[in-house]
Amino acid sequence: MDPIVWTDRPQLRDPVLACAFTGWNDAGQAASAAVGFLVDSFDATPIARVDPEEFYDFTAVRPNVKLSEGRTRIIEWPSNTFHAAHISGAERDLVLMQGTEPSLRWRGFSEAVVQVARELNVRMVVTLGALLADVPHTRPVGITGLASDESLIERLGFRRSNYEGPTGIVGVLHDACARAKLPSASLWAAVPHYIAAAPNPKAALALLRRFEGLAGVVVDATDLEEATGDYERQVSAAVSSDPEVRAFVEQLEESMDEEDEEPTPHIPSADAIARDFQRFLRQRGPGEGA
Repeated sequence: MDPIVWTDRPQLRDPVLACAFTGWNDAGQAASAAVGFLVDSFDATPIARVDPEEFYDFTAVRPNVKLSEGRTRIIEWPSNTFHAAHISGAERDLVLMQGTEPSLRWRGFSEAVVQVARELNVRMVVTLGALLADVPHTRPVGITGLASDESLIERLGFRRSNYEGPTGIVGVLHDACARAKLPSASLWAAVPHYIAAAPNPKAALALLRRFEGLAGVVVDATDLEEATGDYERQVSAAVSSDPEVRAFVEQLEESMDEEDEEPTPHIPSADAIARDFQRFLRQRGPGEGA
């Protein structure tokens, strides 16, 4: 049985598929928040979902029960949903996948995602992820771009992954893309491990900004920028109130300075700035001036 349940098959222009999965790949909920922000920003519409029956151990990833209108009981199953975003003024559209890392049959699950990409004529798959790291919250978020396709590595200035060890669904999905000869890339944000339990809008914003350049779209992230400012103020206040934590953060800062590992923001060329600004104006359309 086909695990993909379609509700619509829209005609899209040279789309890019962005995926994020909650779980191991989503420290600080940064990756899932970034894709969720894209869905909301572009008023994306649901077009397909993965039937969870074959891919989850429901004793480990349990469905939830909720009441509708205070009376009707509804079961909410682990969700993997595809949305389509038609982006006016941009050169391409987006397909956005929000998911929960599956428990079972990862190869079959990844092949189902590739199937959706093929049916929608997706030109590239981009996964967003976030991992815990020894980094201070006071510095710019480090974003690592990885790819296995040589043309992408050269064009985007990414690195070829040389990681060896346990992987998540993101690694398996990229393997499926490679076998299907579908170009794919991965963006990873470094999240401070000492505030792992808190949602991290700063990391989500950094992923979003890096994705903009990769996909060739412009996102109005004002709300996420404001949330980032609030996050930094709240975390800094909490750190300042605890001498031990403050000393630890200062040590991370000093270590980053000594080793010259502080992420250096990419400074685009004047031509790149002009292109991005023109793209922004096209997407806003007429009558949306400041």
